Amino acid sequence: MTLLAYRFALDPTPRQERALRAHTGAARVAFNWGLARVMAVRHQRAAEATYGISEADLTPSISWSLYSLRKDWNAAKNEVAPWWAECSKEAFNTGLDQLARALKNWTDSRTGKRKGKPVGFPRFRSKRKARPSTRFTTGAIRCEPTHAVLPRIGRVKLHERADLGDARILSATVRFERGRWFVAFTVEQNVTRPAPTRPDVAVGVDLGIKTLAVAATDTDETFEVPNPRHLGKSLRKVRRLSRAVSRRQGPDRRTGQLPSNRWRRADAARNRALGRVTDQRKDALHKLTTGLVSTYGTVVVEDLHVAGMVRNRRLARHVQDASFAEIRRQLAYKTAWRGSTLIVADRWFASSKTCSACGAVKAKLALSERVWTCTTCGTVLERDVNAAVNLARLAANGADSNGRGADQKTGPARRVATKRQPGKRQRGKTGTVPTQDGTAT
Repeated sequence: MTLLAYRFALDPTPRQERALRAHTGAARVAFNWGLARVMAVRHQRAAEATYGISEADLTPSISWSLYSLRKDWNAAKNEVAPWWAECSKEAFNTGLDQLARALKNWTDSRTGKRKGKPVGFPRFRSKRKARPSTRFTTGAIRCEPTHAVLPRIGRVKLHERADLGDARILSATVRFERGRWFVAFTVEQNVTRPAPTRPDVAVGVDLGIKTLAVAATDTDETFEVPNPRHLGKSLRKVRRLSRAVSRRQGPDRRTGQLPSNRWRRADAARNRALGRVTDQRKDALHKLTTGLVSTYGTVVVEDLHVAGMVRNRRLARHVQDASFAEIRRQLAYKTAWRGSTLIVADRWFASSKTCSACGAVKAKLALSERVWTCTTCGTVLERDVNAAVNLARLAANGADSNGRGADQKTGPARRVATKRQPGKRQRGKTGTVPTQDGTAT
């Protein structure tokens, strides 16, 4: 049994759209209420601590679990939201569940249990900026060929025909984005997928900007996948539509000004253009990753430092348009589906600087050097192809292709104190200090 998600576009009637907006708004109200209560207790305890009150005498703290938040909400919902009976209980549970997860992520990030970038404390959700969404886990949830059945909403028409087969629906998430309503069904389904057609062949994939992927197998086969650059091709149209939006009478929170109908139409056109770019990118990435895992038994990729790459303002937009992290994410679960193997090379593995012919490692290789010559054997190497070949060999050897290459970042040179010779004024020289493994720092 596999957990899958099927996403369809909805075509609700005006009454159903008002009901969907009411449910998503109820989730936002519950989230903000719970966050306000948590912050009030935290601030009260912090203020009391400044007066020298002992820990035992401080205002009792509250639990941040979903069970406790939901119990407190049921006790206060008559005063906070007298209209709560108009919406399903799942709408309020959605907001409280999102708050509980956000608080847990913030706590785990502070205590070191959560890896990655530090997570900030949750913030209040604005009616204007928050993306409306709600999740249904109980009640009448069905997916018919032409309709989606949701609790308290009813049968909502779909834009396309759906066929989930014998899938068991676990939940349904409704979301509004790019001017349209979407529903995503999380199902549990028994799916049988064919094994790779070449299970004994390993392929190394080197991702880039000019060429999206350069692949090489351990049988000396290479091929390239050009970068479609969907955002770059549509950027001129998006900029034109953005200028049209800026020239219309838009909403203003300070004066209470409502947007004009022309602004709404222009904003919807811009959202459709951006949504088309997103759909094109998703389609291209799924075709690339599905083709790799359905053909080769082992796929080797690099552990790219994408967060550091986007700091370059000249390459940030192109790196984000290529979606390196999304490619790795799709390869991770698709290889598990088909019984393949995904190997992630170490971040400091010198795939581009290692000669695939003799194994010599070039000391420095600038990003602008797309073709370089090995000083040891004289082989002319193309940067991306050479990296893909080394990645493919990494799968066969189970380690670095030549047993060499950096396993950690080279640190800056340290200043070494030198003895001053009598009668001479001599400044301290910068030298290198050998480490235990024989490398110089």
